[in-house]
Amino acid sequence: MSARRPPRPKNLTSMKMLGKQLGAARRAAGLTQSALAELVRVDEETIASIEQGRRALKPDLATVLDDVLQTKGTLPAGVANLPEIDQFPMWAELYMEHEREAIALSLYANQVLPDLLQTRAYAEAVLRERVPAYDPEEIEPKAAARIERQEILHRKSPPTVSFAIWEPVLHLAIGGPDVRAEQLRHLRLCAELPSVSLQFLPMAGPAHAGLDGPFVLLETPDHQHLAYIEGQRGSQWVSDADEVSILARKHAMLRAQALSPLESKGLLDRLLGER
Repeated sequence: MSARRPPRPKNLTSMKMLGKQLGAARRAAGLTQSALAELVRVDEETIASIEQGRRALKPDLATVLDDVLQTKGTLPAGVANLPEIDQFPMWAELYMEHEREAIALSLYANQVLPDLLQTRAYAEAVLRERVPAYDPEEIEPKAAARIERQEILHRKSPPTVSFAIWEPVLHLAIGGPDVRAEQLRHLRLCAELPSVSLQFLPMAGPAHAGLDGPFVLLETPDHQHLAYIEGQRGSQWVSDADEVSILARKHAMLRAQALSPLESKGLLDRLLGER
């Protein structure tokens, strides 16, 4: 008989725990999210996002909230003592905060499928390949948090998302044949989303503009253009306009070199054995 697994914690991240504390303090003060937002001069959505653990509480705002809600230093102390690594490293949390709010995303991938396109089983298989290995108890909540981010593709007003992916990624048997087949079917469904453009760079091509590795381009609601490059042991934010322009031109070239969205659907159909 296998050992019984301990119950999963209700809060998967420390950000969510801190958000719960903020919500409790707000309600104890008799304030709505809208009223609190007005007092501390931020958007109501900012308060809601922090309380739900979708946005990091920054030190300066924590100090203002502490004063307004009279939490006696609890909120600033919570921010100061957040673990550096939770469900995601802090640098990844910053990316995901921008990802949640973006009005446009352009992604190039040549190693594994982007997080926003992964199935649960595929995500768990990818996480199991980490070196050094995650504790087995970490895999499920980390995969769940990854899948939760895909909500942005299904919103009433989703961001415009362009994926350019090197075809060999589709041929990797990550997780085994069943996981790969499920993942291909999921990609085919994602290709039909009205806000998504999914294109594959053909394996038969002699070369392409993405040989330097994967990257993400992001446009914020106030039309700031940023880029994000994630490597083996860290990541890099790019905000310099000239550098972002270079990556934007790379992505434009990749889309030109890739199969069209219609041709890419045909590739998926062939891989799935459909005619």
